[in-house]
Amino acid sequence: MTSAQIRAARGLLNWTVRDLAERSGVHRNTVTRIETETTGPGHSVAAIRAALEAAGVEFIAENGGGAGVRMAKPGGAGA
Repeated sequence: MTSAQIRAARGLLNWTVRDLAERSGVHRNTVTRIETETTGPGHSVAAIRAALEAAGVEFIAENGGGAGVRMAKPGGAGA
């Protein structure tokens, strides 16, 4: 998961940094540092990913077409 994917996921959900911070339990300054790539992977990144996925975001891996995000189909992945 890249910082750009996190920003894109927030955009899909129409969430502010504060919204993501509240839903993930990560301080908003930490969210900002992660989104600007000044903080590396760790527990906070995992919490952010979990919050975004719980809200319905799917992370698309770099597979030749570029990493990205999309909203999951209702009913879960692959439904």
